[in-house]
Amino acid sequence: MTVETLMREEVMEGGLAIDAPRAIQWSSVFAGALAAGAMSFILLGFGVAIGLGVSSASPSWRDASAALALLSGLYLIIQAIISFGFGGYVAGRTTQPAPTPAKIEDDGERRDGLHGLTAWALAVLLGAALLALLGAAAIDRSPMRSSASNTSAAEPLLSYELDKLFRAPRRAPNTDLREARAEAGRILMTSSSHSGVSTDDRAYLVQQVAAVTGLAAPDAERRVDTLIAESKTAINRARRNSIIVAFSVAAATLVGAAVAWAAAVAGGRHRDGEPLPNWMASSNRFHRNPRAMPVP
Repeated sequence: MTVETLMREEVMEGGLAIDAPRAIQWSSVFAGALAAGAMSFILLGFGVAIGLGVSSASPSWRDASAALALLSGLYLIIQAIISFGFGGYVAGRTTQPAPTPAKIEDDGERRDGLHGLTAWALAVLLGAALLALLGAAAIDRSPMRSSASNTSAAEPLLSYELDKLFRAPRRAPNTDLREARAEAGRILMTSSSHSGVSTDDRAYLVQQVAAVTGLAAPDAERRVDTLIAESKTAINRARRNSIIVAFSVAAATLVGAAVAWAAAVAGGRHRDGEPLPNWMASSNRFHRNPRAMPVP
């Protein structure tokens, strides 16, 4: 059974059983999803502006501490709570009440919650589709797709290390180092493996560095060893940040589902002019009976 399936219940009215069709109201779902997306865009932009991000094209950003990475992940969860809570509330508040004369409280909450959950799912799918399109466009426009021999996955990650590896005080003009950089990048990527850079690959890098930069063999060896160690550190930090981002996104998405449901229920209760249910606010008894408030 999908969310598009009509849910029907028998309602007794005047001794006659009538079918009251109830379906997902997509106008409310779209409104909630758009509200959640807009709020998420604002909060993510604010987070990037104040430096709460764990991914950047800057090579120095890879040196961010683990505390900053964890703080950035926590901010993702907080912005998901606010965004999906806002979207779920909009979805629940704009949903029309069920056309039943004898409305059951639990059934109404379930109906509003489903609208909030559907708005959450739509917002997640739209966000994932947008990220996929932006990623595909970035790959298509990347100059690294010029040829397979010049392409290396290490270039975006280890660009600074590759610059240092082939840095030379003097170099002939119009020297093409793309192929050498790509090959060296693929070798440096193995520095984070269990076996590390092999002896043959290290010797080959020393020869390449000596030939391109004009350094003596001992200087070329020291540069290669230094850059291998730095590349391993950079890869490990990038891997750590990727794990934090992936976990934070998954946690934020799951928490957002629960928040969207609860916010939609709250929006439905406010729409009907009723207080929040007991499972959402323990002080509802004070709303229903102000005299029940204890006297200090």
